[in-house]
Amino acid sequence: MARSTHTVTNQPPPLVGYDVFGADRALVAAVERHLDPAVRDEALGELSALGRSAGSAQVQEWAVQADRNPPTLRTHDRYGHRIDEVEFHPAWHRLLGKGVSAGLTAAWGRPGGQVRRAAGFLVWTQVDAGTCCPLSMTHAAVPALRTDPVLAAEWEPRLTSMVYDRDLRPAEQKAGALFGMGMTEKQGGSDVRAGTTTARPLAEDGTYELTGHKWFCSAPMSDGFLVLAQAAGPSDEGGPTCFLVPRVLPDGARNVFRLQRLKDKLGNRSNASSEVEFDGTWARRVGAEGRGVRTIIEMVAATRLDCVLGSAGLMRQAVAQAVHHCAHRAAFGGKLIDKPLMRNVLADLALESEAATTLALRLAAACDDGSGSERALLRLAVPVAKYWVTKRCAPVVVEAAECLGGNGYVEESGLPRLVRESPLNSVWEGAGNVQALDVLRALHREPEALNAYLTEVGLARGADHRLDGAIKGMLTELADLGGAEARARRLAERLALVLQGSLLVRFAPPEVADAFCASRLGGDGGATFGTLPPTLDLASVVDRAQPLA
Repeated sequence: MARSTHTVTNQPPPLVGYDVFGADRALVAAVERHLDPAVRDEALGELSALGRSAGSAQVQEWAVQADRNPPTLRTHDRYGHRIDEVEFHPAWHRLLGKGVSAGLTAAWGRPGGQVRRAAGFLVWTQVDAGTCCPLSMTHAAVPALRTDPVLAAEWEPRLTSMVYDRDLRPAEQKAGALFGMGMTEKQGGSDVRAGTTTARPLAEDGTYELTGHKWFCSAPMSDGFLVLAQAAGPSDEGGPTCFLVPRVLPDGARNVFRLQRLKDKLGNRSNASSEVEFDGTWARRVGAEGRGVRTIIEMVAATRLDCVLGSAGLMRQAVAQAVHHCAHRAAFGGKLIDKPLMRNVLADLALESEAATTLALRLAAACDDGSGSERALLRLAVPVAKYWVTKRCAPVVVEAAECLGGNGYVEESGLPRLVRESPLNSVWEGAGNVQALDVLRALHREPEALNAYLTEVGLARGADHRLDGAIKGMLTELADLGGAEARARRLAERLALVLQGSLLVRFAPPEVADAFCASRLGGDGGATFGTLPPTLDLASVVDRAQPLA
């Protein structure tokens, strides 16, 4: 009779078959807080359905398949015709289709649409962040297109559709469309005004042909793209101008859109990022000549908020995996989650995750509101949040992986995929220095932005002495902005922490706000996770973060 060499024990079950949205108490609370009661129940039902899909074994398997089978580039067909197509694994299309059908590109015309979509985006990032790139670009293209009412009327219904149509054919024949973006060039990087792609006007008013290259073109399989090029038209203005480049022309012919190669990226491997050449490429102008940066900045602002949401989602999934593991894993005579030191680590991670989620949803609510004061708040708070939250993502995810020990370094755990993804949002849509300098621009040029920020954090004054002290110290730093560039990162960090602290003091459970203010604002914490004051109610913080599988 054969003997078993060993019996598997003390291994946590997979975190599967649960509602990713409903298990996130901080996210549910934020949605309930920011949505009008008239749409709240409907939205919660939709988000729970998306959360159950995200937590299902089938969808999680699709995410693994999409990551392990990255897209491939086909420049020519079998006969030698140039086609410039990107081929994806079927799992990618299933994931992207679910994201579109869940309304992740349909925020602009729905009541509470930004909050609903933000929560869904945060949930879906936890499945596969790669598909979130085209979802983000498509969503973000709408405000830029609205600078041209004719283009908006033509394209917005397609971009906000909940129908995923993957075929490359004229957009007017499709029930739904996706958008990408191309700004960065080899020589310019973040300095998009240094672009050398040129636009020559054609006979038809508002149409041009483009010549040049883009070093990064997002979502190259899309139906249309917003790109920047140097206009040299009849206007005296000239300069960087925004253009809409359709992938397929109205007569069914392919536009000149030569994909040179796909980027071999650290993470985000299910998603295609490309280099593209324009050579007589047909385009329509969006906005005025020479005003391209101002036109496309609306798109950039929306994608930067998505970077915050994406990082919050990655942090949440990493923390959920760590807490789940420690709740089921026994060591040294008890469950890991009950060990004081491990509890300290988990609580510290949970604080970072909840602070990121709470801030991201507050910004989404400001987008829904749209009033002058809320727009002013966004002008400062978006680059602040983009700077800080995206930078906190990588250390949170790496520490969460360590909570699983050696298992967290093994691909099957899913943590390595999160680790590879974690630096991305800090790099894309303007890296750290770009965001910090944008914060300075807002402080120098738009006093109403700082006023809106101070009004927001002032709503929590008097509730926690450490927050009050942090606000005072921040005001001292803001009083003298001379030579501020060298300390721009310090200012952005301080602004972010004070804003997060004020929101948690107002909206989070007392134990969460207390721990955040003590460690992040009061100086009673170390440089690594797991250094919270032991006198805090850490068990309640960890319990709040535990996924309810």
